Amino acid sequence: MDKKRLGELFRPYLMIAPAMAGICLFVLYPIIFLGYLSLYDYNLMNKAKSKFIGFENFAEIFSRGDFYKSLSNTVIYTAGVVVLTLLLSLVIAVWLSKKSKFNVFVQAGIFTPHVVSIVSIALVWLWMMEPNLGFLNYVLKALGLPPSQWLQSSESALMSVILVSVWQGIGYYVLIIVAALQSISPSIYEAAALDNASKLKVFWKITLPMISPQLFFILVIMTIGSFKVFDTVKVMTGGGPNNATNTLVYYIFENRTTNIGYASATGVVLMMIIALLTFVYFRLLSRRVHYQ
Repeated sequence: MDKKRLGELFRPYLMIAPAMAGICLFVLYPIIFLGYLSLYDYNLMNKAKSKFIGFENFAEIFSRGDFYKSLSNTVIYTAGVVVLTLLLSLVIAVWLSKKSKFNVFVQAGIFTPHVVSIVSIALVWLWMMEPNLGFLNYVLKALGLPPSQWLQSSESALMSVILVSVWQGIGYYVLIIVAALQSISPSIYEAAALDNASKLKVFWKITLPMISPQLFFILVIMTIGSFKVFDTVKVMTGGGPNNATNTLVYYIFENRTTNIGYASATGVVLMMIIALLTFVYFRLLSRRVHYQ
């Protein structure tokens, strides 16, 4: 085989080698090592004292009430963020889909929180949600409504975190849906108008199917991201009060030093939950996605 033929054969592999090296180093290796740690009673100070215990860490996970509390908090948080963000993004995107200078300005304003550090956002919202001097309670009192304890109460803390997460991420998804709406051919709507189709029917039968790939992408990405939430909880509540906002990733963080094997096993469980949800999404919803 001559050099030219050999070069053509190996060139594609050489081109993807840097990307594959990054994937192997930063994705595959951590996953494999996570699985390895989950099977051990691992001693960080002295590796020689680490002991293989098999699936005992997993058995302990499913026997502890604090794990189920963290799991339920994560499920509620994910459901709240995904549903609210998807619905609000769709409504705002439909409003902003018409091209105009005003809409461009509004899109820029909505997108701004997405590029701001979540730590900065969380600190601002901490002040706004302060029960005694916070801006939100000031507004509620001005409107004659009872104030809320926001992050200080176990009944409202998780919903407050959901509110901040929705506000911070909604701009990114609005822009995705706006781009999808603007890519729909006007001739399709003209044909629907000739058939005297109502606006609701046009939206349900034409607009939603045409932007379904983007909505499906948003659904999957938001679900994965919401299950991995950490920074917002860490800055705003620290998992409290009374573990009301303790999510799975923060639960892993809390166990990282006292029992790294248990924390690794919890990470494996979280990974399997996300993989299962993604599989269910693709299994149930992918056939309903209309690709142009």
